[in-house]
Amino acid sequence: LRAAIFFLYPSDMKISVLRERRAGETRVAATPETVKKLVASGHSVTIESGAGTVAGFPDDSFSEAGATLAPDAAAATKGADIVFKVRAPEDGEFSALPDGVALIALMDPSNLDATPLNGKKIAALSMEFTPRITRAQSMDALSSMASIAGYKAALLAATSLGKIFPMLGQTALHLQS
Repeated sequence: LRAAIFFLYPSDMKISVLRERRAGETRVAATPETVKKLVASGHSVTIESGAGTVAGFPDDSFSEAGATLAPDAAAATKGADIVFKVRAPEDGEFSALPDGVALIALMDPSNLDATPLNGKKIAALSMEFTPRITRAQSMDALSSMASIAGYKAALLAATSLGKIFPMLGQTALHLQS
């Protein structure tokens, strides 16, 4: 696998970031800030056009960070060593992935049909399996998404409560009726 080269020569990988196609998905697998860090480390980053738009990152922000823009998924992944996505590819997306690429995403492994991955010899790295330990905390997608969901729940509760919502510095909110 070409991805194995990453561990031997970690500064010259071609990384591709694809646009999410699932209905309701508003996240992107990389931000201009992370792209800037990857480029500074010697990697080349290609972003599929429109990948960050719904997350609030226009194409220009990725270009300014050093990424190359590609018009579609096939062009973005051409020659890629690693592909970043937020969620696992849907059925129609596998054709854009090159054989032997490493795919890093929230793969939902208990519901994943690995047949298309195996057929293209794709090494799938599921972010759900990142160890939930202190050293890996910056990569822990589950805890960060749970934190965001907690904040969003508090905001939704505040907007639908119909009375003043006290600002508390804790996640557990106690209200008296």
